[in-house]
Parts: sequence; C-alpha cells; structure tokens
Amino acid sequence: MPEDTRVIRVALATLDAGILVGATANFAWYDQNGNFLVSGRPGAAWRIERETNGVRLRAVAGGGRDGVATPWQRSLIARATLRGDGGGFVTINGKRYRGEAVLLPVDSAGGVIAVNRLGLEDYLRGVVPVEMGRRPRGDSSALQAQAVASRSYALARSTDRNVAYDVRATTSDQVYGGVDVENDEANDAIDATRGLVLTIQGRIADAPFHSTCGGATAAASEVWRTGGGLAYLESVSDQIPGTDHYYCDIAPRYRWTRSLSGSQLNAALAQYLAAYAAVPGGRPGIARTIGVRDRTASGRVATLDVETDKGIFALRGNDMRYVMREPGGEILYSTYFSVEPEYRDGVVSRVTFRGQGYGHGVGMCQWGAIGRARAGQSFRSILGTYYPGTTVGLVSVQ
Repeated sequence: MPEDTRVIRVALATLDAGILVGATANFAWYDQNGNFLVSGRPGAAWRIERETNGVRLRAVAGGGRDGVATPWQRSLIARATLRGDGGGFVTINGKRYRGEAVLLPVDSAGGVIAVNRLGLEDYLRGVVPVEMGRRPRGDSSALQAQAVASRSYALARSTDRNVAYDVRATTSDQVYGGVDVENDEANDAIDATRGLVLTIQGRIADAPFHSTCGGATAAASEVWRTGGGLAYLESVSDQIPGTDHYYCDIAPRYRWTRSLSGSQLNAALAQYLAAYAAVPGGRPGIARTIGVRDRTASGRVATLDVETDKGIFALRGNDMRYVMREPGGEILYSTYFSVEPEYRDGVVSRVTFRGQGYGHGVGMCQWGAIGRARAGQSFRSILGTYYPGTTVGLVSVQ
C-alpha cells in the first residue's frame, strides 16, 4: 500500500458481469492472503468471472484467448508493482486508481463487487475535487474545509472490518473518482490539512455535507430518522451579516422550480411510494390533493401529505425527495420548497415545487463554504460554523 497506514475500502461497482481490471504498469494477482498467483502486463485488461453456482472468482486475461487465468479464489487482489505519480495505477473498467483492487463475490445471483483499497490521503485526492468541483486558488479554504470534512466522514465509517467496504464511491457516501479527477488545487488543500479531522467529545465526528443549504442548514433530526442525538448537526443560518444575501446564493441551484403533470405524479407514486409509506396492496391510486402539513425549524417541509382515492399518505424528511420525481428521473433537489397544486375534475392535474437549496441540508453547505472562503474566512472558521461544538484535531495517518 502507499505510505498511509490508514486504509479506506471504497466500493466502486457491483456488476453481474463485465468488470475489467488491469494496470498502467506491470502488476500481479494475489489471493486473499496475499499469496502471488500470476503476473499481468501494462494495459492488459483481465475479465473477472464468477464460478457458475459458486462463490469463487477468477481473472482471465485478454478475454481468455491466450489461456492465461488465475486459479479460482474466494477473492482476488490486483496490485501494481510500480507506485507513484509516474505510473503504477490499477485500472477498473478503464479508470485509474491508486492502491489496489479487491474483487469479491456478492449475493447469490452471480454478482461481483470491485473495491479500491488505498491510503486515506490518497482516497481524498479522488474525493475533494469531485465534491467541490474545480476551484480557483482563492477558494482554497473551502477546499481545505472539504478535505477535513471528507477525512472525518470516511474515518467515522471505517471501523467495521467485518464488512466488505467502508464507503461507496457515489452520493450514497462521498463521490470518488480515482486518479483521473485529481487536480493540484485540491491536492494542495489535502496536503495542507493532512491528518486533520473534526472531533466531538474525544471522538471523530461524522461530518455530512451537501451542495447548497438555500439560506439555512438543517438539523439532522429534521431530515433523517436516525438523526437525533447529534447536537453539533444543528440548523445554522447562512445569511451574510448586515445584508439580505446568503453565502450560498452564488450556487446554481440556490433557487429552483420543478413541475410534475398529474400523470407524472401518479406514475411516481405508483413506482416509489411503497418504499416510504404503507400502501395497501401496493397500489396508491390517483392523487386528489397534495400539500404541506408542517415545517421544520429551518423552514423545510417536515411532512408532505398526498391524498389519493386509496387514502392519505404522509412523506417525511428526505423520503419525499425520492418520491416527488418523474419515474427514473432526478430526485427533488431539497425539502426546502413550497407546493403549488393545480386541480381538474377532483384530481391533481399538475403540481409545481418552488424550492431553494440542493441536497439533504445537514452539515457543511459546500457553496456556503465557497462564499465564506471568498469573504476571507479560514477553513477552521468555516468548519466551526457548520459543525458547532466540534474541534479540529490531528489523527495519525502515518
């Protein structure tokens, strides 16, 4: 592994077939105990196969045409023999990654999961530039705040070695893009904050974040059913003192509008509602009314009521974002919205959501951090604002 002794395991992809693994330099395959199996050449793609009706895997070179394959194993590790910026990265489905690739069988349907196992600081190099976007040098304190928050978030989830991975490479945790997304500005911010994490009462603090709060962040209890007890994840105003502006009002989705026709709304209810509310027979019926029942302390929708010819269904917290969308479409940007329904013949003919903010709203507002950086605030000040009661401290990474 690279110099970091703190290792993060990142779930990259779970596929029934089609995972291709290689490296940009000479590399080798190992079994789960680290025993050498077979060598691979730079640029060669090895296909991962799962044993029919079994739990073992093998890697096959060049589509199997040259007959080179690893023995069947319970898991496989691909590790480049050269390291560093000059080469020696593993590749998974054509994308470059630091560290090593671990392939594991999952479920009983023949699935395979690809896990990137690498040092913590190297992991952050593929997270910060994606989460914050490409930022100029003047936004460096926002990048530094993101580095500390992302480091804390990852470490708070890397305590259970009985599971296959610590975090996922998607918005389910933190978006991670590997080597191909790295840039100098983000790397400098990571290096400048090396080993720094948020702590609360002597423990590493879970540090969620989101794109745009829309004027005020949300307390965890407003959004997540399990959000109680995290006092440092409280609602924080993003208003610029002495003005009617907000630090995050520079964000592309500070304000937004989304409309659904009656048919789109009913299709969304049919597809998604049963996952978040008790729907008798799994058929929610046709929407007759829709409206806000109550709001949270930060102004977000606490409960959205949808009445159909089958009954009244209450959506709470973040759940409503996953239901109020076109089937297969993007989820609602936030729960910070008003509802404007239109009716015809006793049913909803259209509903328009006028909202502000993007994301769940808990913890650090990323666009707010950028606005605060441009106002001259340090990364410590930014973190102290969005995670009140926490302390920035050092955790060893070497």
